[in-house]
Amino acid sequence: MEYVIEFLKDNALDVLAPLSLPDEDTLVEIEEELLIHMPFDLREFLLNVSDAVYGFIEPVTVTDHQSHTYLPDVAAEAWNAFVPRHLIPICHDNDQYYCIDETGEITCWSDGGESGEIWSSIWSWAQEVWLGC
Repeated sequence: MEYVIEFLKDNALDVLAPLSLPDEDTLVEIEEELLIHMPFDLREFLLNVSDAVYGFIEPVTVTDHQSHTYLPDVAAEAWNAFVPRHLIPICHDNDQYYCIDETGEITCWSDGGESGEIWSSIWSWAQEVWLGC
């Protein structure tokens, strides 16, 4: 976790209209909107690095309702497509969704179902997939 946070603080791109990090109240509002509890790792991820822009992968965000990465919108699209309702998408990349379950494990889903790729945490997913380290 610390490695990912430190890496992003040092290497995130400067953008003209940066996103802000959410607070706990915002996360509670998102949970109420989604009608699902966020795993601890997802909460920590959103609170610490959801403002970071790096590379081509764009994880979900929760502070800008107009963003294409806004978690409630990404979740609605994923659940409407093929992702099981108990999973929360953390990233939409081309035709697949990376999703977190209640234990914090990340899996990859496409219209063909679960890919079999599994990461033990959002932090290991971020390091391998998002940051490519």
